[in-house]
Order: sequence, then C-alpha cells, then structure tokens
Amino acid sequence: MQRRSFLAASAATLAAPVVFAQGGSGKLTPLKFTLDFRINGQTSPFFLALAKGYYKDEGLDVSIDTGAGSVASITRIASGVYQLGLGDISSLVEFNAQNPGTPMVQAVYQYYNRAPFVIIGRKDRGVTGDFKSLAGKKVAAAAVESTRRAWPMVARKQGMRGDAFQWQTTDFSARDNVMVRGDVDAATYFHDSAVSLFARMKPEELSVLKYADAGVNLYGNAILASSNLIAQNPKVVAAFLRASNRAIVETFANPAPSIAAMRQREPILDEKIELERWGITAQYVGAADTRGHGLGDIKKLTLEQQVDEVADVFGLKVKPASDAIFNTSMLPSRSERSLPKA
Repeated sequence: MQRRSFLAASAATLAAPVVFAQGGSGKLTPLKFTLDFRINGQTSPFFLALAKGYYKDEGLDVSIDTGAGSVASITRIASGVYQLGLGDISSLVEFNAQNPGTPMVQAVYQYYNRAPFVIIGRKDRGVTGDFKSLAGKKVAAAAVESTRRAWPMVARKQGMRGDAFQWQTTDFSARDNVMVRGDVDAATYFHDSAVSLFARMKPEELSVLKYADAGVNLYGNAILASSNLIAQNPKVVAAFLRASNRAIVETFANPAPSIAAMRQREPILDEKIELERWGITAQYVGAADTRGHGLGDIKKLTLEQQVDEVADVFGLKVKPASDAIFNTSMLPSRSERSLPKA
C-alpha cells in the first residue's frame, strides 16, 4: 500500500477508547511503546529507563517493541494498539492533515531536536560538501522515507531543481552494499544510521551533507502519545516522560550504561559501534536549541514553519495547527530537562 493511502486509511482502523489504570493504587499501569525502527544505540536511553526501574518508579509497566518506520508508529498509536511511540514530526503533520478534526496522536516530547537527515556521497564520484555537487548523480533511497521526501526543501534552500539527480530506489538493508560497490554515487541516511557504512568505508572517502546545514530546520522523531491516553490520564504520560527524560539526561552524562542496557535486549550488537552511533544521535537530540529551552521542548515558530513547509512540499489540502501537532503540557520541569555540562 502506498504511504498516502496508508495514512488516509488509518482513521478507519481506530480502536475503541482504552481505559487506563490510575496511579497511586500500587498497581502498575501497563503501557506499550513502539520504536520507529530496530533496537540500537539511537534509542538506548529508553532501555536504560527500563533496566534501572525508572518506569516502575513512576507506577508504569512499560513494554518496548521494535518498529517499522514513522508511519507505522503513528498508525499503531492511532489504532489503540500502542499508547506511545517514536515517530517523525513531518509524518505526524501529514497524518493529522489527512485525518482532520481532533488529533488522534500528538507529540509530547521532542527527541531529535533536529532531524538527522543527511545524504552521504562518495568523494571519488565527485560528491563534495556542497549539495550542488549531487547534480547529475545517482542517489540511493528507500521508496518512502523521510530523508528522500524532505529533499525538495533542501533543493529550494540551495536554489536547485528537485530533480537535480536521479533517485535509485533501494531497500534500507541494501543501501550500504550499493554504496560500497559503487552502484550509486550517494545515498540518504539518518546520520546515526550510517555507522554501518562508516565501518565499511573510510570517513575520508565520504562527504556527509546535512540537511540542517542547508538551512532546513526540521524537528525529527518525537515521543508520540495517543489522544485517548492524553485525555484520560495525562499523569501517566507525564510519568512516562519523567522516567524517559531521566534516562536521556543520564545517557548524555555517560552513555555506556544505556548501551549495556540496550544490549541486554539485543546482545548481538557491537558495543563500540553503538557507542559511536549514540555519539552521532546526541548531536541531534541535544542540538543548539536545547541549551535554551531544555530537552524535549520546541520553539513554536520553528514548528509552525515546519508545518508550512510540509504542507507545501507534500501538497497537503489541510494545514494542521501547531497546537494540534505538539502538546507540551506534560513535559518534566525545565530544570529536569537540562543537558549535563560538558
């Protein structure tokens, strides 16, 4: 099913409202949290919160499942199968535009303060630090993924045509292979997902073109919550955010325990690689804005500009209000969300 019809059809699959247990009775409230993708260092803080009992301390019994992309996360939450998850803000804008009215899913904590969208190119194919060097090249990307879909925003900022290069549709799992073999000149990535490529090609052989450096200020994956849960028990959402934020702050101070907790779930993963991955993730979770307003928060104007850009580039007929996209009322206190001093 194509992304657009998948998003539009999701409203028809909504489950009946779920009744959530109230805290304070000694009984843990069960919550299902879906990741956006596989388990790795990008999301290791959530496993630290689980391993150290931070969710239980807040009266929650949290289960964490792997995901199948941001669209799947949003529809899983909208359907009632999951109450919380990680998903891309731009995808949420599109979902809410195609399901107008009272939002079924809202962002409640901004994880990636900037979307880690990059195009990585081979220097031996003429790809430099300038986006214009991609002109005429072959760029690998999955058929429906955020970095590819956001390219027109970069093209406009750079004064380039949207079709300046040729897309080569490639499965996520094959992206490294086509880069290493030289079947393509470049490929789209979440920056922190590219550590697998960095393990096979020398960094000096590659140019990393960051969308953020092109002036495209997009919020990336956020913690999303179902509107049913927000309406019925906002204290449960606040409790989940406090526990998660506690682990995120600790991971900035020392990522090793988070990686160890994550490897309890996925022992096959390499500790060194996942520490390297988190090092890249941290640049986007703790982007410059977070020094001003703390982890998890947003600037309303930046979000409004993102809604405008997504509506324009994706051709949305309805433009959701920023307040329908993001609900900041359940964030932990500002002092709890401060980044540790370097």
